[in-house]
Amino acid sequence: MDTLNILYLVGALLIFASIMASTLSARLGVPLLLLFLMVGMLAGEQGILGIEFSQYALANFVGQAALACILLDGGLRTSFKSFRVGLKPAITLATWGVLVTVMVLGVFVTWLLDVDWRFGLLMAAIVGSTDAAAVFSLLRNGGVKLNDRVQATLELESGGNDPLAILLVTGLIALNVDPAGQTALGFLILLLQQLGVGLGMGVLFGYLLARLLPKLHLAEGMYAILILSAGLAVFAATNLLGGSGFLAVYLTGVLIGNHKVRSTEHVMRVMDSFAWLSQAVLFVVLGLLVTPSNVINVWHYSVAIAAFMILVARPIAVYTSVKPFKFKDREIGFISWVGLRGAVPITLAMLPVMAGIDNAFMLFDIAFGVVVLSLILQGTTIPFMANLFKVRIPNNKDPKEENEVWVSDKASITLYEFEVQSGAFAIGRHPMDISRRISPDEISVFALVRAQQIVVVDEDTKLKYGDSVWYAMRGNHASKIAKIFNDTTLDRKVIDDFYGDWLLSPSVKLGDLPFFTGIMESDSLVDDLKSKGEDGSKSMWEQTVAEYVVGSLDTAPVSGDTVEINDEWSLIIKEVDEQGKLRTIGLKHQDVPVAV
Repeated sequence: MDTLNILYLVGALLIFASIMASTLSARLGVPLLLLFLMVGMLAGEQGILGIEFSQYALANFVGQAALACILLDGGLRTSFKSFRVGLKPAITLATWGVLVTVMVLGVFVTWLLDVDWRFGLLMAAIVGSTDAAAVFSLLRNGGVKLNDRVQATLELESGGNDPLAILLVTGLIALNVDPAGQTALGFLILLLQQLGVGLGMGVLFGYLLARLLPKLHLAEGMYAILILSAGLAVFAATNLLGGSGFLAVYLTGVLIGNHKVRSTEHVMRVMDSFAWLSQAVLFVVLGLLVTPSNVINVWHYSVAIAAFMILVARPIAVYTSVKPFKFKDREIGFISWVGLRGAVPITLAMLPVMAGIDNAFMLFDIAFGVVVLSLILQGTTIPFMANLFKVRIPNNKDPKEENEVWVSDKASITLYEFEVQSGAFAIGRHPMDISRRISPDEISVFALVRAQQIVVVDEDTKLKYGDSVWYAMRGNHASKIAKIFNDTTLDRKVIDDFYGDWLLSPSVKLGDLPFFTGIMESDSLVDDLKSKGEDGSKSMWEQTVAEYVVGSLDTAPVSGDTVEINDEWSLIIKEVDEQGKLRTIGLKHQDVPVAV
């Protein structure tokens, strides 16, 4: 009995310490997942507590369940809008990109370790896929607003590349154990089976569960438990049928999350806790499993493989995967850099150990070192790299907090919290005056909080710096109110520098804008520009701003996309609606130095 209680105590204290360590994550700029790993390592056999843990099968069991939960939660929060702008490149990255990474990295590993090519490819396959836990955690909680195309591509890739990575690892393990018994045709059939069964099970049960939820009336906390248990059942059943359980559970989450009903709110709220608990348990267990001295013994291999993967293999894979989809070089550069490795490579590295392959422990130690380096180098530099590659979008349109309250099975009201920033337009104004400016019928003041106390709103109430106002809303007005509360002088300068000083309607013609009158009059080809082309298409100056931008991009437009008119003028997309139509476009003038 004492042993059992000691296990409870130690386990609870490790999770408690991991969560408390999260408060240091933002201050130190260290990825939270890395802190979870460090807690596990400190408690391990060479750490403070000296816990000896070498149960690879148990760790694999925990890892599979945790990753399924994390992918389910990631799917629940993936909007269909992400599919509009990132599905095709993400699928290519999750298939062709993984293959290219493994092939290129496999050649390097074979040379570096001086091993058989099968062993080198196995090492490359273990670290060849990006990790959903790391990507979802660092991109969604990192405080960086990215270009939608880039963010959607990275998230969908991480959610969809596990099937091929797992298949490659299992196939290469079999190739190392029994080379004569493996064929290319058998491998291809297995791949199609994994993807086909995983896709079919995910879509089928995601659709059924999305339709089931509105018909159930349960206690609030039960909805998430129902979805979690159903998701794990889909994961296990798909694996038993020979499909990819990870792909199935991710798609199940996507279909449930995009079918908004009353119960979805409860699911989202509780699933967030389940996902964080899964990440904490998974990374602490992985930290316990590793022996730091063994990782240090092969640190030079980990550094070399991580460097080659980040600087050579990943860029080649990304460039060949997404360049056909008209991605800009700066977007390709950022996607190449944010090829985050996390729990998946470490979990995959357990499989050769359990299969009894020679030097499997070296594979595990190298993979662990690569993951740590990835989290440190790539995870901590996401804000810097987003600025360097110009994929970061300045944003003052988000509320501080939002909570959806369902008043019936089919109707909801969302409560939004907005905090008055220094120098914002809201200072000195009545909170109801702000709502009346935008939509008095759909927005009402719910509460005003000042110095942690609720303040009664009367006729003389004026907003002050630091006040928080809760508005109840129907309709999509949060971004407009957020600008009034968040639009400080510094924010306005940053946004104006990014989008330009003028905002244009998408329906206005380029030729009707006074900015270009001088250009058109001085152009010797003005008559040709104003006339239709030989193919009957509109000339540049006859096109609307939206037509010119969309035609120039040749891909789904997202906020932050830039189209140059000439050396001095450019158009920058500011807002795109849910259907992909342009709503607001900035016009920016770039001063060009005059040659003397």
